[in-house]
Amino acid sequence: MLFALVHPVSFVALVASFLLGIVLRAIAIRYTAKRFGLADRYDSVMPRLREDIDPFGAVAAAVAGMGWGKMLSVDDIPQYRGRGRAVAVFLSGPVVCLVLAQLFFLAYVLAYPFGFLAEPQIVLHGVDGAAGQQILLSFAVGLLCFGILELIPIPPLDGFGVLYYALRRPGNGMQWMRLWFEHKNVGVVVLLVISLFPLGSPFLLRILNFIGLLVVNLWARV
Repeated sequence: MLFALVHPVSFVALVASFLLGIVLRAIAIRYTAKRFGLADRYDSVMPRLREDIDPFGAVAAAVAGMGWGKMLSVDDIPQYRGRGRAVAVFLSGPVVCLVLAQLFFLAYVLAYPFGFLAEPQIVLHGVDGAAGQQILLSFAVGLLCFGILELIPIPPLDGFGVLYYALRRPGNGMQWMRLWFEHKNVGVVVLLVISLFPLGSPFLLRILNFIGLLVVNLWARV
């Protein structure tokens, strides 16, 4: 997001989209866990930014364009009421962000039918245009990339929880990944490395751009 500083409106909107993604993810996870009886019904679903923001995820957002929220470990979500409910908890955060991103895309194409739809990596570097265009497009792409990133199946991202509980019996490979990527923080290191290199267009940004471009292209045809 730091690349977007030359476009102040885009920069503020991208930062806001990252924070909104964190808030929506936290609320969705807590609500779903309570709804399925996997959390204390008296627990608040409201976000607690000190607990929900991952400092390394924030660094990745600054240097690569998008980051992640605080890790939700598979140990935090019991499966005694079925693996499907546990999977739903991990899916809830990213899915809510992806759905809201589509609403922002819809608002954008309705408000600016002749506006441009740039690649996600371009939007995450800041775009020109009217303030309304920059805000809607930045929120749409920001939430889209946040949701996509959280679905990547490695700790500390939610996609790992989805994969872990989707398996009937997680084998040695999954336990090995938990040991190294979660408990020894190798996952965070890997994500930070691909957020930093190569400079200007890090690998993480390229991954988000490749997947996000599929969605952007669909809206470009509307």
